[in-house]
Amino acid sequence: SHIMSEYGRMTDTERDQIDQDAQIFMRTCADAIHQLRTEAHRDVQSAQVKEHRTAVLDFIEDYLKRVCKLYSEQRAIRVKRVIDKKRL
Repeated sequence: SHIMSEYGRMTDTERDQIDQDAQIFMRTCADAIHQLRTEAHRDVQSAQVKEHRTAVLDFIEDYLKRVCKLYSEQRAIRVKRVIDKKRL
């Protein structure tokens, strides 16, 4: 229990690094989805294939947006806690 509490705590620096890495990763994913969307319709003859690819990319993009929203909510909670600590 004591060991877990020592190693279970993250420093603010570690949290900031995770935040920075998460933002870079989310931006990279959004760029990759955009690029896939551009490439998905090249040389496509079938309307059904085009529609399928569009639907799949819409699902992926929606999922990324939900993940980003969850991340933003969690980050807002962290920022609020930091502000509350400073006020005390």
